[in-house]
Amino acid sequence: MRIQAIVLAAVILGGCGTVQTVVRDDQVAVDGLKKQKSYCGAVPRIYSGLAYDFCSLHAPLGEGVDADDYKNAAIPVVLIDAVVSGALDTLLLPYTVYKQQTDGSIVIN
Repeated sequence: MRIQAIVLAAVILGGCGTVQTVVRDDQVAVDGLKKQKSYCGAVPRIYSGLAYDFCSLHAPLGEGVDADDYKNAAIPVVLIDAVVSGALDTLLLPYTVYKQQTDGSIVIN
């Protein structure tokens, strides 16, 4: 039971916006947003997980979804992740402020 909880937490955190932008290489975040065809041009490092989540929402609906269908199944998951990312981003604020000053924003080309 305990191992299952650890595996579940690892899977959930693996897709977390903060993990994508702070822990992993910048190219991973760039590739993820390009794959989603996000309209964002850059992700600031301060509150980057939250920004990454909103950039994920700022993308066209997935393949096979009608233009008239305004429901996107991923929206509730991204919004829950945004809450978790916001909390983690707040804890990491001193580090991300430093990284923003030294490296600038994560640019999506």
